[in-house]
Amino acid sequence: MTTHGPVLPIWSCGGCGSPWPCETRRRELRAEFDGAPMSLALYMGSYLVWAAEDLTWVPAGLLHRRFLGWIR
Repeated sequence: MTTHGPVLPIWSCGGCGSPWPCETRRRELRAEFDGAPMSLALYMGSYLVWAAEDLTWVPAGLLHRRFLGWIR
């Protein structure tokens, strides 16, 4: 279990205070979804939709980079 979960509705990291997903959580997610990049993309896409409902002032492109841009 990670301490680097999102703090809603501001979407900061509960473990380090950085914008969520923070670098630590990204590393954890890469390890959890090792060998399944499409599953990781779908998982993070669902968080993107959820965050977009809360972070209405953040441009869509920035949210996309934050939630999906780091996935290879």
